[in-house]
Amino acid sequence: MGFFMNIEKLQQYGQAWNDHDIEAIMSLMTHDCTFDTGGGAERYGTRYQGQEAVRSRFIEVWTDLPDVRFEYLGDFVQGDSGYSEWTFTGTTKSGQKIEVDGCDLFTFENGMIKSKRSYLKNRS
Repeated sequence: MGFFMNIEKLQQYGQAWNDHDIEAIMSLMTHDCTFDTGGGAERYGTRYQGQEAVRSRFIEVWTDLPDVRFEYLGDFVQGDSGYSEWTFTGTTKSGQKIEVDGCDLFTFENGMIKSKRSYLKNRS
């Protein structure tokens, strides 16, 4: 597959999210990966650093929204950067439906995801 992340690997990452397969997701991320959420107190949202913290946060998403899914609208990879555009849907434990558009910006290192920065629409 080469040294750089390719579009098929990024699509595997997206499928692993919809499968709720944490092992598959983390196998595509570096040991020192970072995840910046779409919201939080800092300008970049909330930052999770390292495999353990990122893994825990991703599992929390599935715990909070057991039916969460991403409908992927497009992926792009060039060199050590890429993006995925998506619609995020899910239902909270209290029954609230969520549907929001967003995108993830990725940086890659040695063919793996080094950082994931999420951006999403703010719905009232």
